[in-house]
Amino acid sequence: MAENSGDLTKRLSDAVEKMPAFPKSVQRILELSRDINCKPKDLVVVIENDPVMTVKLLRILNSAYYCFPSPITSVHQSVVYLGINTIKNMALNFATAGVLPAQNDAGFDIQRYLMHSLTTAALSRMLCQRYGNGLDPTDCQLAGLLHDFGKVVMAQFMAAEFKEAMALSDEQVMPLHDAERVVIGADHSLVGAMLAEKWQFPKLLSETIRNHHCGEPWADAMLSCLFVADCISKRLALGPDSTRKVEALPVQLEERFGGTLEEIIASLGDLDKVIKEAESFVQGGSAEAE
Repeated sequence: MAENSGDLTKRLSDAVEKMPAFPKSVQRILELSRDINCKPKDLVVVIENDPVMTVKLLRILNSAYYCFPSPITSVHQSVVYLGINTIKNMALNFATAGVLPAQNDAGFDIQRYLMHSLTTAALSRMLCQRYGNGLDPTDCQLAGLLHDFGKVVMAQFMAAEFKEAMALSDEQVMPLHDAERVVIGADHSLVGAMLAEKWQFPKLLSETIRNHHCGEPWADAMLSCLFVADCISKRLALGPDSTRKVEALPVQLEERFGGTLEEIIASLGDLDKVIKEAESFVQGGSAEAE
């Protein structure tokens, strides 16, 4: 596609601007959670003041996945059972899923995308807890949730071109981000970074999203955790690109994480819980849409 850089930047910016704002309640939860003096009740109040989030939270907690002996009827009660960190993570997942469009003209599979994002987020958090060198695991979780969000923007507001890029990716058996560059002139990582900036997330997060398909994935802890988590999610057949061959990790990452991709997966133990929890979120969203 012949297009000068100024025109392309404007089209990408216009697409990003059409996306809804990230929920202020979750922005507030993230701010509070970074305060070491924050009390659990302060986070509970923020969640309770967001009725949509509260309803979603209680619906998931009372689903077959959790099987509590009696119904959970309040956010406070959910904290008692699961702890504030788990509830905070769930709120973040709900917020991210809540800004996804129900459908798009590109034929992009939103449910499959969400499954990949949720599992990559959980894996990023797990890897950060082990190898993050003091990095906040919630930041890594957020990077996992949002790393591919540029695909959603393109599917929604650049549908014809994104559909063409997906077709090219399938026909030539090439990574989607490479096909996007051919067809559109930019890939979803750039658009995702622009969206993270619009949502006023920290620069480290937007730069991690921008660089997750290029550069040196061992450059910093967050990018490393995201890159490896993304590879694991694809290897476990949990993403739109899961049928593609997942290349071996760069030697720098094997050294950082203590082994090959298969060895890292084995070290994380049984990942069925991660998969089933993500499925419960996806199914919960589908039930709500109906």
